[in-house]
Amino acid sequence: MSKHAVVESDDQVSERSGKAADAVHRLTRWHDDFPTPGVRFADLTPVFADAEGFRAVIDCLAAVAPDVDLVAGVDARGFLLGAGVAATLGTGVLAIRKGGKLPPPVVSREYQLEYGSAALEIPANGVELTGKRILLLDDVLATGGTLAAAAALFTEVGAEVVAAAVVLELGFLKGREHQGDYPLTSIIEL
Repeated sequence: MSKHAVVESDDQVSERSGKAADAVHRLTRWHDDFPTPGVRFADLTPVFADAEGFRAVIDCLAAVAPDVDLVAGVDARGFLLGAGVAATLGTGVLAIRKGGKLPPPVVSREYQLEYGSAALEIPANGVELTGKRILLLDDVLATGGTLAAAAALFTEVGAEVVAAAVVLELGFLKGREHQGDYPLTSIIEL
């Protein structure tokens, strides 16, 4: 796939989405009470370790916004997704890091998790972001704080989040309600 939009039939879109959803359903490992009591953790590691599953997920995510300038993946599994999608689209990739992982200067945003609080950072210089069209990726959308904080970082530096996508959306946590005006795609929603 190139950096430019490809016209696909409904059957092609359905087949691609179906392959990705099937891989996620079959291969995701679930862990109750991790990382804290009451949280059910979706481990997508087996999906990414499976060559066909990973390819299906990457192809599905790349089709969300094929005409972007930069793909941004949220720490840490979003790095894997971002790199794969960026390579597929022929763009660069930017890692959105957890607080304290990048040397200064950084642009930082604090947010709430379902089990605490955290911060995300991107470089304040060295990467020109003003005016860039961003595809924002993460593995799971839960309460929505992480993805919303990541999008706010790009808005703050003058970039435009044109779309966001996740592999798995936990719809019952209503994280979608905390997102901006950009389209948000999930491969599967539970």
